[in-house]
Amino acid sequence: MNDSEIRPVSGPATGGAGAADPAPALRAGGSSLAMLALAVALAVALFSGYQWFQNRDADDTLRRDLARRLAEMETQNKEATARAAQAATALRESEVKLGVLEAKLAESQSQQVALETLYQELSRNRDEGAFAEIEQSVLLASQQLQIAANVRAALIGLENAEARLQRMNQPRYAALRRALARDIEKLKGLPLVDIYGSSARLDDVIAAVDRLPLAMDARAKPDKAAAMTSAADAPAWERVLGEMWQELRQLVRIQRTGVQDAALLAPDQAFFVRENLKLRLVGARVAMLSRDTKSYQVDLRAALGALEQHFEKTDPAVTAMTGTLRKLQAAQVQVDIPDLAETLEALRKLRLPRAKPSN
Repeated sequence: MNDSEIRPVSGPATGGAGAADPAPALRAGGSSLAMLALAVALAVALFSGYQWFQNRDADDTLRRDLARRLAEMETQNKEATARAAQAATALRESEVKLGVLEAKLAESQSQQVALETLYQELSRNRDEGAFAEIEQSVLLASQQLQIAANVRAALIGLENAEARLQRMNQPRYAALRRALARDIEKLKGLPLVDIYGSSARLDDVIAAVDRLPLAMDARAKPDKAAAMTSAADAPAWERVLGEMWQELRQLVRIQRTGVQDAALLAPDQAFFVRENLKLRLVGARVAMLSRDTKSYQVDLRAALGALEQHFEKTDPAVTAMTGTLRKLQAAQVQVDIPDLAETLEALRKLRLPRAKPSN
């Protein structure tokens, strides 16, 4: 420290010169302020440096965190992209599979529709075929009744139709089944007329006519046993004379046939007698099939009369034929045959709804 700086401080102010010079004091106060400002500035700079350093560490940490998070986000983005690609691939595969499934479903549905249509067609054809068979059975039964009066055949046809309807078991055929049941009961209540059996027996009788012996051809049977006994006991010359006498007796012979009023017929007339008998039997057969009782009885009576007049009644074949004709004469050939109008009407009503769709 020099003398100029110490002097104002150590000595008292004397006179006016010491009181009028304040500069050294101001310079000392200014220096203190400058030092204070410098200290404050230094403190601020230190604090700023510290803050900058702190902020720098925070920025580095933030950058590192940001870089790490960006890297993670990029990794996640890549994974998400890969997953999205896989999902897109899976979606495309699913769409392809879905398309295939839809195509198969459509094909299956079309096949199902075709199968249902085929089943309905087969069911309809089966029902129509069964109905046609039932209708044919009923029509044949009606023809057997009206043309041949064959009650047994008609009854068999109606029973077959009713059994077929029972197996089908469909409600729309209920009216037809009731009509069939009533007609079956009517036919069962009729007396049994065996037209075909009687016709077959008449055919057998007609075929046997040619083998029947005529009454004019009958001969008395000689007693051969007595003749042989007498011839065996007689001497030889008597046997010779007896044989000569038998030969002479054969020239003219009169004998009893045992048939009274036997008609003598020429060979051609005998043929016509047999043919007339056949015609009578054929006429009886036709009358029976036509259910003409009057003509049937007339022809059978004429046939029986011809048998008694022209044929040997003691012959077993003639006796058997006579018995057969009498049984046929007693048989009933005509009954009141009912018609199947109710069943035919039920068939017609069922046939009309089937015919409308085809039109």
